[in-house]
Amino acid sequence: MEERRNSSVRTISFVMLVTLLGKVMGLYRDRLLAVHYGVSMEANAFFTASRIPRVFFDAVFASAIASCFIPVFSERLEKQGREAARRFANSFLTAVTLLTAALTALGMLFPQALVAVFADYSDPALNSLAASLTRVMFPTVVFSGVAFSLVGILQAQDHFTAPALMSAASNLVIILYFFFLDRSLGIYGLAAAYLAGWLIQALLQVPPLVRLGFRYKPGLELRSEGMKKVLALMGPVMVSTWVQPINLVINSRFGSRLYEGAGVAALEYSTNLYLVIAGTFVLSITNVIFPKLSRLTAGGRQGDFQDTVRQTLHSSLFFVLPMMAGLMAVARPLVSFLYGDGEFDAFSVRITSTALVWISLGMAGYAVQNILSRACFARQEGKAPLIAGAVSIGVNILLCALLSGPLEITGLAAASAVSSTAYALLLLIPMARTFPGMLDRRLGTDAMKMLLAAAVTGLCAAGLAAALPGILPGGKPGELLTLGLSALAGVTVYFLLALLLGLDEARMVLTLGKRK
Repeated sequence: MEERRNSSVRTISFVMLVTLLGKVMGLYRDRLLAVHYGVSMEANAFFTASRIPRVFFDAVFASAIASCFIPVFSERLEKQGREAARRFANSFLTAVTLLTAALTALGMLFPQALVAVFADYSDPALNSLAASLTRVMFPTVVFSGVAFSLVGILQAQDHFTAPALMSAASNLVIILYFFFLDRSLGIYGLAAAYLAGWLIQALLQVPPLVRLGFRYKPGLELRSEGMKKVLALMGPVMVSTWVQPINLVINSRFGSRLYEGAGVAALEYSTNLYLVIAGTFVLSITNVIFPKLSRLTAGGRQGDFQDTVRQTLHSSLFFVLPMMAGLMAVARPLVSFLYGDGEFDAFSVRITSTALVWISLGMAGYAVQNILSRACFARQEGKAPLIAGAVSIGVNILLCALLSGPLEITGLAAASAVSSTAYALLLLIPMARTFPGMLDRRLGTDAMKMLLAAAVTGLCAAGLAAALPGILPGGKPGELLTLGLSALAGVTVYFLLALLLGLDEARMVLTLGKRK
């Protein structure tokens, strides 16, 4: 048991490090974009154009691949063997390729109508540029569909290296574009660079699949048992996983009315930065745990399933709560350090850092909703995520309508955070009913201890972040020192408080440190 747990920790740690590399490169990519384009018309048009195909893919296909394919593939592998699983994978890959190609053709034919749905720009030139860029970028839907289908085959067989490297590979392409081609090719060249990055993500998965003996043979068996299960599960799962992409569309549409459209860029920069911090940790865990939960379900091991989810929630909250508090505390110096230069002026720093503070408030909800929704999907159940997701979207629309006027960017970011938290809380209810021992008193008590320690950590980091600029040198070196010292103090305070409060993760870290 201990050996399996250590193996999972090592796998998660490796995936997290590789994912972090990609996320850091993504931050540098966004910095280059901010320095070159700021919150200008080109930046807002580009963010809208890049958002549209991503939302279509996330809403329609990502759910099927991430949440339907892996459980059914694992079941085929567990009960019928490798050949049956391979046939199912080939059929699924063919279906996804055909559907994404059809959707891409429609998107490229009607980009103007899509832009009108996703943004409410008053400038005709901005609308026209966004539509042109949308047409260029829509083939990302096909590349994404192929890439994530191949990732699903790999992850279902516990191969995580190539999938984790996807982000780093595509970001490298875009970074090189900024250095060598942006000055001559401009924003349309940047759109083409993003396309190339997604194509490379798909090609990166091919070598490990070949080593596993997988060979793609076109075929479409919609009446097979595996495809029937995917199609039956896909409906509720698809709707439930619309939450994040649809909420981003809602927030961006309201944001397009703020600061002459600059609210779109501010939300995009802050959301990307937030997802680097939260996503690196949360998605690394869920990508590793989800195939395991699927296998436990297929094997009928409900006790192990319950224990795995409870331990995952406990450990995730231990790390996510201080991340949330720390990110809120250092949002302004962090945004200024990463993006503040060139076209990204003081106004851009202010609205982006404000958005980041309030979006970060939903980080714990983001973590819990990802873990619990994957637990539901691993059991091939989509009803609870469907209901919770629909309510979450409704909450976000209502709060955006009420708060965007008086509070501007703060209101939109707060609406996003409350929506994520509501989604998480609504998933806890059916999970607690299904597994009464999963959400026990100890988990609740420890969560309150973690929240207390995180609050003190945030106050400490915020105090240092406010005081240090008056002592340290100015410019980027001063901002870097402020961030480093604030983070170091926050980590130290949180770890000491966690030890005093008797949290298991703190004792485990201390034990590992002593062994080394």
